[in-house]
Amino acid sequence: MIPLPALDEQSETPLYRQLFDAIRVAIRDGVLPPGHRLPPTRELAGSLSLNRTTVSAAYELLDQAGLIRSHVGRGSFVAEPSSSPISFATSRPLDELFPLDEFRATVREVMADSSIAAILQLGAPHGYAPLRRYLGASETEDVLVTNGCQQALDLIQRVLAPLGTAVMVEDPTYPGLKNVFERGGVRLIPLPRWEAGARLAIVTPNFQNPTGHTMSLAERQQLLGDAREQGVTLIEIDIYSALRYQGDALPSLVELDDTGSVLQIGSFSKVSFPGLRIGWVKGRRDLIARLAEAKQWTDLHTDQLSQAIVLRFAESGRLEAHRQRVIATGREQLAAVATALDREMPYGTTFTRPDGGMNLWVRLPAPLDAAALLPEAQRVGVNYLPARYFAVSRPEPGAFRLSFGGLTPERISAGVALLGEVFRRESPDVHPELLTAMV
Repeated sequence: MIPLPALDEQSETPLYRQLFDAIRVAIRDGVLPPGHRLPPTRELAGSLSLNRTTVSAAYELLDQAGLIRSHVGRGSFVAEPSSSPISFATSRPLDELFPLDEFRATVREVMADSSIAAILQLGAPHGYAPLRRYLGASETEDVLVTNGCQQALDLIQRVLAPLGTAVMVEDPTYPGLKNVFERGGVRLIPLPRWEAGARLAIVTPNFQNPTGHTMSLAERQQLLGDAREQGVTLIEIDIYSALRYQGDALPSLVELDDTGSVLQIGSFSKVSFPGLRIGWVKGRRDLIARLAEAKQWTDLHTDQLSQAIVLRFAESGRLEAHRQRVIATGREQLAAVATALDREMPYGTTFTRPDGGMNLWVRLPAPLDAAALLPEAQRVGVNYLPARYFAVSRPEPGAFRLSFGGLTPERISAGVALLGEVFRRESPDVHPELLTAMV
């Protein structure tokens, strides 16, 4: 039998939340061991003189937090403790979605191809020619295949933004980008400010990392006009646009540009297999030639076998079928994280509501400090990245990135519930919805 908790009807904390906390503590302290069967909701409601819906709400929170498992016809049982933390810290796809059987079939087909000996030889610095043609190499535009998006950024820094130059970036921005350019002695200028003499402006128009923001058509056109006026080369990071879960797609900067002043970075990492490390840069032939020369100095060429496998995976239709599965799951993940944040965060919390991608940006109400609260979140088994990792010039103490792409909807809900518990303990305010919740 569960030890009956003392609940306070005069407390600002709703009764279902008090019951959830009491059972959670009993599980944590071993009073309710793994496998222990909890009383049916009707029975526990009668013992505590509560409405049955109040007990059901508490059980639902326990289930979302991964503390109990409910089985139709059998009841609810204390779950085995999870050995793996819930990490919102990495922007990566969900392992369970990898189409391994289709991938194995693709590898077998490539290995059986008559061109396999040439594929396994040294290749050209620009990359595997059939893949480059598939990605849109033409008489006016060329494609350089890289070891992921990160190498593309590194080559762009080496060739187009040498020591002492200025580059304009979004603030907050992706840490990998910030690290590459700061390591090269480049001054980062936060957009929308434009600095005379700056060489480049780097943006992610679709589902930006870390905020999830998408530029409007007007913003894209304004950016292109400003870049043209300033004589600046635009770098468009376009690695998330294929992950749109709702709404209509907007034209890319490359599609809107009529001057050849945009270099576009793409990658297969977010829609297929990140471990294959296949990215690319697409743009004007003279700029791509300079990047290819720098690439030859560093690694000669990108692994051709991986390129051939990705190409076969795409041309066979398997990539698009996989992308559709990823989109369906992403839609559920996005709904799960938004619903959980609305329900669990302290009053005054705001967050971006993207239509796709893998990230969103959460701002806690003052005086909460996301970096200071991270150790407590990690103690309860949840991880995230505070805003300081992404800041260029204006750190936001109360902000952090939630990357949801690598988690199931159930793990997302459980993780956000645990975060909400940590943050609410430190918050001076109570969410209005909690004040009118079931009692």
